[in-house]
Amino acid sequence: MAESVWEIDPAHSTVEFAVKHMMFTTVRGRFKDFKGTVRADESNPDRSSVEVVIQAASLDSGSPDRDGHLRSADFLDVEHHPTITFRSKRIEGAMAKEGDAFRLVGDLSIRGTSLEMTLDCVYEGQGTDPWGGRRAGARATGEIDRRQWGLEWNQVLEAGGVLVANKVKIEVEVQAVKKS
Repeated sequence: MAESVWEIDPAHSTVEFAVKHMMFTTVRGRFKDFKGTVRADESNPDRSSVEVVIQAASLDSGSPDRDGHLRSADFLDVEHHPTITFRSKRIEGAMAKEGDAFRLVGDLSIRGTSLEMTLDCVYEGQGTDPWGGRRAGARATGEIDRRQWGLEWNQVLEAGGVLVANKVKIEVEVQAVKKS
């Protein structure tokens, strides 16, 4: 096995989420502080692995009041659960060339609850940066039902429906640097 280790470059990567507010407006946010490692099996990409650790308090949705509520015990409870983690269990579909699609299946841990989720991914390719380092990119999207992780706070609207949708879309853009 020819394994290589790649560190996710947070300056050129994003971990974002989107959720419907009042049933008709999409609110987006991102986590600003995260790190991750990709262990790539060059001869058999399906045996590669990914691990990401997100600092839950680094959440930023563009609204300090909303961010405070999302960090509170009603949602992420960052005081007692400071990190969100993703650890892959398997990769389905090899990534031989730019544009190849694959699925990343792993355990997502939020608020002390760890459940399996699947991310649909696209390998964006790789190249050499101006300093001689090797970089690779991928895009990943998925959707979770926040209630499965204990994020159950909500408010019923007078006209029907709820204030915060249960489905949360996850969108990740990753650029990783190969370690020598």
